Parts: sequence; structure tokens; C-alpha cells
Amino acid sequence: MTPGGYAVVVPTVGRPSLATLLRAIADEAASPGHVAPAEVVVADDRPLTAAAPAPLDLPPLPWPVRVVRTGGRGPAAARNAGWRSTSAPWVAFLDDDVVVPAGWTAALARDLAAAADDVGAVQGRVRVPLPAHRRPTDWERSTAGLQDAAWATADMAYRRTALEAVAGFDERFPRAYREDADLAVRVRRAGWRLARGSRHVVHPVRPADAWVSVRVQAGARDDSLMRALHGPRWRDVAETGRGRFRRHVVTTAAGLVAAGTSAAGLRRSAAAAGATWLALTAEFAAHRIVPGPRPGQEGWAREWARMAVTSAVIPAAAVLHRVRGTLAHHGAPPWPPPLRAVLLDRDGTVVHDVPYNGDPAAVRTVPGARAAVDRLRAAGLRVGMVSNQSGVARGLLTRDQVDAVNARVSDELGGLDVVEVCPHGPDDGCPCRKPGPLMVLRAAAALGVAPYECAVVGDIGADVGAAVAAGARAVLVPTDVTRPQELAAAPVVAPDLGTAVDLLVGVPR
Repeated sequence: MTPGGYAVVVPTVGRPSLATLLRAIADEAASPGHVAPAEVVVADDRPLTAAAPAPLDLPPLPWPVRVVRTGGRGPAAARNAGWRSTSAPWVAFLDDDVVVPAGWTAALARDLAAAADDVGAVQGRVRVPLPAHRRPTDWERSTAGLQDAAWATADMAYRRTALEAVAGFDERFPRAYREDADLAVRVRRAGWRLARGSRHVVHPVRPADAWVSVRVQAGARDDSLMRALHGPRWRDVAETGRGRFRRHVVTTAAGLVAAGTSAAGLRRSAAAAGATWLALTAEFAAHRIVPGPRPGQEGWAREWARMAVTSAVIPAAAVLHRVRGTLAHHGAPPWPPPLRAVLLDRDGTVVHDVPYNGDPAAVRTVPGARAAVDRLRAAGLRVGMVSNQSGVARGLLTRDQVDAVNARVSDELGGLDVVEVCPHGPDDGCPCRKPGPLMVLRAAAALGVAPYECAVVGDIGADVGAAVAAGARAVLVPTDVTRPQELAAAPVVAPDLGTAVDLLVGVPR
């Protein structure tokens, strides 16, 4: 494989381990047989706030490094924003808490070069170091499960064409672990094979508090989505373990019966149900305690106490999350879901660009703009506008002037459902100025739709970048100010606004 044949994408929530990973990648430049990536993209998935977050700790790398802010929408959305902002034929996904050993890039290049044309992805092996001086804790054993997990994106390289064929990760999975299994299922159904490579990464066990095993039960909601999308045998299709959910149901039911019959004064029934709940809970606790630290080993008393308490809580938590997930995802359509809203850039896209325009009388819509918006409405789509207006920050406009111009644009287009404006300047570091995603996210929230149910239409790369970072679809309508590199990088290009609408709604003019 030649240099530039792959990009590295790392989603992160700002863990200190990110710097460790990036330093290990940088050290690869000195490894024998090293094959350089085209670039490294860090998808910063910390929540977007008005105040700029602390900068990520990014050590210098010998290749281009970019940061894409994605707004805390989960690893699936972060990975999508990462790979969609690159152009390399392969995308190597790494978690921000793994470490690549010496020679990883050379091994990755060999794995990708050996992949046949019908191989859509090549998985690396994951090694989880466990303590040698004692038996592993429940959390350590859970992390070690990554060593046998099928298609885990802790180290997974996907062919770009395979990702494009299935529209990438399903962003309805807000947590880790199921989004990668779902992607693997869809890629294989699209006709690709998945292979295992020879490379590996090291995945240290992250520190965790006593309640981590309870919090991870929220993943039962994702199990409900997997069932809705792939049927009752989804575990077989996705090659995942069976788990203990059925036992959790029985345990929870016994607890509810015990509480209900006790409240009704049925002491015998309450005692029987309570004894059943206690026996099942004790069995579950023992199931978790026996493989762990033995008496006398480091931390064994704390571990046993944690297991006793959390084993009483986990069954009900798992059942509750599964019920909520079933209700939320009933009838979920395949990914990607249908388009529900279109967000239009203003200057150069729906109106002729008058620099720093504060005069509503100077508004002139581009030819066919009103007809294009009418077709969007006729197709049942909500229509909004998202516009950078740095003239406010520069002192060239007031916000009232911007609002007056936007009101005129809305009138000319027959009314808009939402208008979002960024009044900041290029150096303000705000997350709303395009290519930041916040305006798109705000507009989607105001319309009551998910970002991935939106499309953004604009005339420059910042419009496309905002769409990619927010998880929306993007269509570039180039003008005289569109740069050649923006045109080359755009996922979809239309010669005019009317054609862009045709592409989005599939309705010929």
C-alpha cells in the first residue's frame, strides 16, 4: 500500500489517553516499513457549549491532523463525521483509549494490501492487559471481552466504498458496542466480506467507579434497536453473546411480585416471591464474584461488596432500559431514515451575495429559489436557513439589521420554519459558525427532527463541513466563490438550487 492509502479516525471525549495514542502513532514514523496515513482526524465529541472547551492535548504528528467537533452525539456520529471529512480509500478507526504498538502502521498496510476486492473491512486484534498478581475484577473482565468481540471498532479499517454503500454508522446508536455490530451486519448484507488482519492494538482497562456496571445497562436500549432492525435472531447475525437478559426479566418479575403481594397483605406469596428474587440475585452475584479476586488478594473485599450491591440493581435496570428502548425504537426504519428537513445557506445560495447586507431592500433571490422551496414543502419537508453573519462581530451590522434581512428572505421564499444565525467572527472559536455544527443542530432541534434527518445546501466548503460535523446530508451548489478543493471534497454537487432539490426529493422538475 502506498502512503496516503488510508486515513486514521479517532473519536474522543477528551480522555487523557488520547495523547498517549497520538504519540504512539507519531512514533510510527520511525518504525521499519512504516506507511504514512493521508491524515489523522480527531472527532471531538465533547458537548458543544457557548464557552470554548479546553483544547485537546494533541502532540505534534508528522502528518496532517484535523479536529472535527461533533457535539456529544456519540461514537457513531463522531466516526461518521470523521470518515466523511476524509477522501482516503480506507479509513482506520481507533478508539481514544487504545495504544498502537511499534509497527502498527506497517501491519495495517499489509492487512489492507492483502484484502481482496470484495473485502469491505479488516479487523485488528485487541489485547487487554490484565493484572498478573490477582484475578481480574468484573469491570476488567468486561473490558477483556473486546479481545473476542466481532468487528469491534477499537481497531477496524473499513473500505470507503463499503461505508458509502451503507451510509456509514447508524447514529441512532448513541453508545458504543452495538453501532459497530450493526455496521458489520449491514456491510455484509450489502455483499462485502469482513476479514481479520494480523495487526493488533493494546486496550488498557480504564479506571471506573463502583456503579459502572449499572450504567452500562443503558446498552439494553441499543439491543432493542438491533432487534427492531435485524429481527429476533439479531445476536446470531451480529455474532454477539447471549447475555443474561432472560434471567434479569425473571429476577425483576419476582421482585415486583414480592413488592406487590406484600403491599396487598399476601404474606405467603410475598415471602415466596421474595425468596425467589433473593435466590436469583445471589446466583447472579456469585456468577460475577467467583471469577474475580479471591479473599486475601488486592481489593477483594471492595469487589465483593460492589458485586453484591450492583447485582441487586442490574436486573431491574436492564429490564427498564430494554422496555424504554422497545418503545422508542418500535418500527424503526432502516438506516439512513428518510429526509425530513432541508436547511439552506443564505448568501450565494438562496439570495445573491451582497457583502454585509443590512438592507432588506437589497435582497434578491437567485433564479428558481422560491420554486425550489415550494417543491421542498410539497414533498412534506420542513425548510430552514442557517447563515454565518460575521458582520455583527466586525461592527459592520447590527443583529436587528440581520434579522430584518432574514425576515425579507423568508417572505421572498414563502416563509421559513426556522432561521439560525451565527453573529461571531472567524477568530471567536464559537461552535455555531460554519463549518461548526451548532447552527445545524439547533435548527434540527427547533424543527423537532434529528440532525441525520436533515440536509444542508450551500455554496462553500464551510456549509458542507457544518453538515458533515452535524451528521446531516450535504449538497454543494458552487458559485464563483467556491474553491476548487471545496468542489472536489463535496460529497454531492448540483449545478443550481433547483437541481439540488431534485436530488434531495427525487422529484424531477
